[in-house]
Parts: sequence; C-alpha cells; structure tokens
Amino acid sequence: MLGDKWSLLILRDIIIHKNSRFKELKNSKEKIATNILANRLKSLSNHGLIKKLDPTGTKKSTRYIATSKGISSLPIIIDMYLFSINFIDETILNPSQINIKEKITSNRKLFEKTITAEYLNFVQDLRDTILVPKVQ
Repeated sequence: MLGDKWSLLILRDIIIHKNSRFKELKNSKEKIATNILANRLKSLSNHGLIKKLDPTGTKKSTRYIATSKGISSLPIIIDMYLFSINFIDETILNPSQINIKEKITSNRKLFEKTITAEYLNFVQDLRDTILVPKVQ
C-alpha cells in the first residue's frame, strides 16, 4: 500500500504542501510520470488513504484529499522527510524545505499537530468552496 516509490511522496504533497489537483501533484520536484501518478492516486483511493472530490464531474474540478487513514501516515512522512533532508547538502534546499526541517527538528510533535490542524482546515475550506452550491 505505501511501499512503492511514489505513494508516500504523493501523500506528503497532499498533506504537507496541500496540493489537491492532479496538475499540482504532477508538478512536484520528483517529476512523476502522469500514468504512474494516475495509477497511484487510484491505488491510494482504493486503499482508503485519499478521497477524490469531483463536484462538477470534470477533470479540472477534481481534487484529492487525504482521509483520516491517509493523515495517520504523517509520522512516516516526517521520518522520511527527516531522513532525506538530513543527508543532503543544505545549499540545494529551498527556503520552504529549510523552514520545514527547522520546525520538525525544533519540536516534532508540535509540527505534526500543526500540520494536521492546518490540513484539516484546508480540507474544510476546500469542501466549503467546491461542494456548497453558489447562492444567487
């Protein structure tokens, strides 16, 4: 379920970076191929880690959100993030990555709690925006 090369990276982008559209996920720095991304999104959905929101039935309106099961993978994502970020030259990290590294290393539990709360707020705002009919 999470053992392949891409699933945790996709969950990272959905939860930490709040990417919810296919195009946003496709544009991650790891450069996942579109056919592999589509396959992994389907697999993550089938395993109950993400949910597909499709308010208008078009590809452009489709959003992917992590379920509570998907959010529970955050400790694994943080471990993976720390492992990779601790063993690469900091000069190649962008300011966002350095900021995340500092937050995790200064207080990991607070980082996890904050990311979870921010993500849940993001999802609620997204649901309110795309699923509530417009009043005219």
